[in-house]
Amino acid sequence: MKDDSKDDNENTTVETVGNETEDKNKEENDTNSNTNDDTNNEASEQDIKTDTTIIERDPSIVYMTKDISPEALIRIYEALGREASGKVAVKVHMGEPGGNNYLKPELVKDLVLTVNGTFVDSNTAYGGLRASTAAHMQAAKDHGFTEYAPVDILDAEGAISLPIENGKHLTEDLVGSHYEDYDFYIILSHFKGHAMGGFGGAIKNMSIGFATPKGKNLIHTAGARETNSWLSGGYIQNEFLESMAEAAKAIVDDAGENIIYISIMNNLSVDCDCDNSPAAPEMADIGILASLDPVALDKACVDQVYAAPEEESASLRTRIESRNGTHTLDYAQEIGVGTMSYELVNIDE
Repeated sequence: MKDDSKDDNENTTVETVGNETEDKNKEENDTNSNTNDDTNNEASEQDIKTDTTIIERDPSIVYMTKDISPEALIRIYEALGREASGKVAVKVHMGEPGGNNYLKPELVKDLVLTVNGTFVDSNTAYGGLRASTAAHMQAAKDHGFTEYAPVDILDAEGAISLPIENGKHLTEDLVGSHYEDYDFYIILSHFKGHAMGGFGGAIKNMSIGFATPKGKNLIHTAGARETNSWLSGGYIQNEFLESMAEAAKAIVDDAGENIIYISIMNNLSVDCDCDNSPAAPEMADIGILASLDPVALDKACVDQVYAAPEEESASLRTRIESRNGTHTLDYAQEIGVGTMSYELVNIDE
């Protein structure tokens, strides 16, 4: 950020309070975890138990509306009570060419215009048609984003390093150098499935999403390699999930109170918007959720999936469980990114 004098982030302590799906899926998630990580997982679970006997915090507030519209997006932003001021970056996935599930600019443009924001993203590490700044800008133009607001590819001119305090895998998060040009960040995420993470929400959007290609490779390989060898399976699942949480912590710690999180639960494919040929959604759209706590927000979105009719949500549930996806939230809570305990407030009532 341009302003170095940030307030301490309010989500720096941890409380474990049972939520609806947390206990229900604990055994399934442990079973589905990568066997190479058993020792690390046991240590992490012990750390959680130790930490939560010492430090507690109140549940975070998560706001929700079933109305998926530009007007509802403005209302839920206002409900958060934290005004986006200064130069505002709106972190959004502008969609891999070929896919069509990404958040459409017609849905999000009113919010971006309200805060006088800039759409931002970083180049990919896997190749595709957003791997260079020129190609990424073309995709943003083709998908309609440049029609409504400026678009900034954050790593167009290199990288900067954000420190990660007490990381188990990473010591720094490499993000695009333009990141520090902004005063405030809106993490505007499309919640959906993800081929590696199980699901993609706020934590994935600001960890992998802000990272440069080299930074993305370090996250995928838990700090082991700067190349994309992980594309051929060169990674350990739980270490990847934990590294996403660590990279997200770098953003949370740096931004302080100059950040908010909004997730839109529509076009709920099992595949990410990085996929140029994603599976068709099998679930009905759910709504828009928002919070000042990214862990609570992601947990609430996962809970909404499990609250949906099982015949609709079966594929997405399987995707989350088969990748041990909720381990990201367990570890994010453990290291102080936020809490999985939340109170859901329906702004439609």
